[in-house]
Amino acid sequence: MKPSVLSRLRGSVTIVVRGEHLERLINELAKEGIEIWNVRALPERKMEMNVQLNDYFSLRPLLKRTGCRMSVKRRAGMPFIMLRLWRRKIFIVGFALFIAIIFALSSLVWDIEVQGNEKIPTEDVLMAAREEGIYPFQWIFRMQKQDKLSAELTRKLPGTSWVGVSRSGTRITIQVVEATRPKEQSLHSPSHLISSSDAIITNIYAERGQPEVKKHERVRKGQVLIAGIQGNSYVVAKGEIKGIVWHEYNIEVPLVRKQNVYTGEKKVRGYLYFGKTAVQITGYGSVQFAQFQTLSELDPLTWRSWKLPIGWMSEKLLETTEIQLKLSAKQAKEDGIERALRDIYAKHGVESKIVSQKILHEKSDNGKVYMKVLFEVEQDIAEELPIVHEQGE
Repeated sequence: MKPSVLSRLRGSVTIVVRGEHLERLINELAKEGIEIWNVRALPERKMEMNVQLNDYFSLRPLLKRTGCRMSVKRRAGMPFIMLRLWRRKIFIVGFALFIAIIFALSSLVWDIEVQGNEKIPTEDVLMAAREEGIYPFQWIFRMQKQDKLSAELTRKLPGTSWVGVSRSGTRITIQVVEATRPKEQSLHSPSHLISSSDAIITNIYAERGQPEVKKHERVRKGQVLIAGIQGNSYVVAKGEIKGIVWHEYNIEVPLVRKQNVYTGEKKVRGYLYFGKTAVQITGYGSVQFAQFQTLSELDPLTWRSWKLPIGWMSEKLLETTEIQLKLSAKQAKEDGIERALRDIYAKHGVESKIVSQKILHEKSDNGKVYMKVLFEVEQDIAEELPIVHEQGE
């Protein structure tokens, strides 16, 4: 006979009965209506069987009547499980309290990030958000709907065209889109546009002022290109002038380059973190690496789409070593010229155009390549020069 699910919930006991009259005991159990199952004969006049917990306490008179004895081998069922849990009630209460704390922490606002603001101070945005109930340690369920928060913040923050509010876990992100305002024209003193270096003019366009040079004309540094004079008055000269400029670079490139690479050896440390506090759990011991690089990786607990402010942090210490890379003379030349080009673009703008380049001198000595390179660059050569005139002119 197999027990029902209800019988298992009520509890059962596995007993071992021994005696000379085991068959008589089975008959007595049947007369009394006591259910038994998993009956199995054992050596030395023993028998194993399962009985319900309620019937277990009715066995003693039958055992005494038949001259048998019993011992309990195993207990199973809900009553015994509850008894074991009750003995560990402190652990159960602690675990339930831990779950409750985690749920409470995940229901709070922990961080507020403001993005997109350039002219509006972050403090003003946070103050307006606090008035609408957005602040650290606020209950998330007490906050208004995001579309309503967005409308209220847009109304309270002058100079914004739209303010968006979004939530990712316990973080609130406030995205500010500032209203576009026409640029205020700053007051300038009358000025000329002069050449910033010796050059050959390739293009000149005068929007305001009097052009003083022409295309293909050679000019000197400091020479007036567009005069700040219009009619009988002084103006702020404005225009675009491009010209061919010569840049000479002395380049020095080593033929052996040092570089750090990973060896493959590593040491891993594990931390349990709560917010900004981390407690090391694994990976104790000193680091045996002479050189290493540290990489950290966070694995937060998640609930649905929320990232909780608690989780596991892995810290990998990767051993590095320094190797030497040998360059050919051709590779060293290309590397040196590339560095010079990057310098030109950084100083004179990415709109500059390299017209030509010529190596004037080249040699290899003491493990290095030395070069003198002349670049012809078409670039903007205009710069302002204030007009100083006597009062009353």
